[in-house]
Amino acid sequence: MEHLPEPILLEILTRLTDSTELARCRLVSKTFNKLIFSDIRSINLTCTLSRYLKSRSPNTKDQITPFKRIFNRLVNRSDSLVVDSVTIGVEKSLCGITYDDVEEDEWSDDLYLSEVEFVKEWLLLPRVCRELKFLSISDFWIQACWRRSQILALVSSCCHGLLELEVKNSWLSVDGLIPMPVLTSLTLESIRLDDENLSKVNHCFPCLKVLNLVGVGGLREPKIHLYHLRTCRWTVSNAPNSLSIFAPNLLKLELNCIEPRSLILETPLLSDFYLSIRKANKFKVKQLHDLKILQLESTDILSLIRLFPSNSSVERLTVDSPKYAIQTDEMIRLNLEMLFDVFMNVSSLTLLSAAWSDMEKCFLTNGLRHDMEMKELKEVIVQLVIQDIDVTLSFIFTILDKCTNLSDVGLLIHCEVDPNVASSLLSRCKADHPRIRWRWGMWKEGSKGTWISDGIYPAT
Repeated sequence: MEHLPEPILLEILTRLTDSTELARCRLVSKTFNKLIFSDIRSINLTCTLSRYLKSRSPNTKDQITPFKRIFNRLVNRSDSLVVDSVTIGVEKSLCGITYDDVEEDEWSDDLYLSEVEFVKEWLLLPRVCRELKFLSISDFWIQACWRRSQILALVSSCCHGLLELEVKNSWLSVDGLIPMPVLTSLTLESIRLDDENLSKVNHCFPCLKVLNLVGVGGLREPKIHLYHLRTCRWTVSNAPNSLSIFAPNLLKLELNCIEPRSLILETPLLSDFYLSIRKANKFKVKQLHDLKILQLESTDILSLIRLFPSNSSVERLTVDSPKYAIQTDEMIRLNLEMLFDVFMNVSSLTLLSAAWSDMEKCFLTNGLRHDMEMKELKEVIVQLVIQDIDVTLSFIFTILDKCTNLSDVGLLIHCEVDPNVASSLLSRCKADHPRIRWRWGMWKEGSKGTWISDGIYPAT
């Protein structure tokens, strides 16, 4: 392998994302040694659960080099002229460690990786801060959550070419943060943030195209106001009074929230929207003329759809109503008529288990409206828990009769359904409607489902 051309060797080595593995490769040959720390521009070091446990065990802790010391050695021993990517963090499995698992005398800062004095040791090196494009720091929550970090101010003061920034499992202050007009991607995950309305984020990161806020606490009435934003993922772990997004160029939004007092969206170019909300109290969204893909999930799905403005542009629609859905009216359930009155030109419809079950019950009571047509519908995918095979078949066949252009039906059957029942359902579907392409698969709680084949479910 050592005799391969250097460009090929370099391509192979750059695919090793762990700097520990690269350090081991350095010992293999002089060629590797030369290439690794002269041409490899990224540093990536992760503390594993195994390493953490060894560092705490009385039998092995004296044999374990402190994690921060290893990282500093990697940076300082590098012969590379520049470093453009740095990733330092702890393995996700460490998130499962609780305060009860930590002895009082073990409180330390060896994995408090957003500690400013530690970061200064390597970030202020000219070959790091001058060309750095990507920076990711993932703290050990137990050590970081009770100490406020000023790392945002430090990064903004010295990394003027940074394009992507990730910080996870930390308590962040925005004091001293200065604008970073070059930054285009920001991810904050499991963060306590001292910016209750996101005003500092909006001001100091004006050119963001990608924003991920996942489990960011400390927000009161947060407002995202970013002109250049294209993609946003926002998972709100608490219940702020209101949520607002003003992003005139936003194309894709994933919003997961609980029960805000109000939700305001001014995103006229939005084309791909996932919304999960427990209950929609005050939902305000301007007409979305470019919306093509929509996924709605709510325990109060009926009220949410009623609040949603009618839209003729949506082509792919997914509807889910979690298990303990709110029934605001015993006589009114989610039904197909309501969906197609609001989203009249849907070509692909996915109904997850609770939504399908609710519609099936409504169909059993009221049938389908005689004049309802779904001419644009070409594909239907449903999650099934078969309670009464005859009712399920009747509902499926009625939909097929109403949808003259429907050509593709996918049935995801719950894993606990009797295989003989599932096989019978699929056999009758294929026999009665042979022109349809029938797909089948299986699903279970916590899973969207797995496709198995286009054939008949095997009876056992």
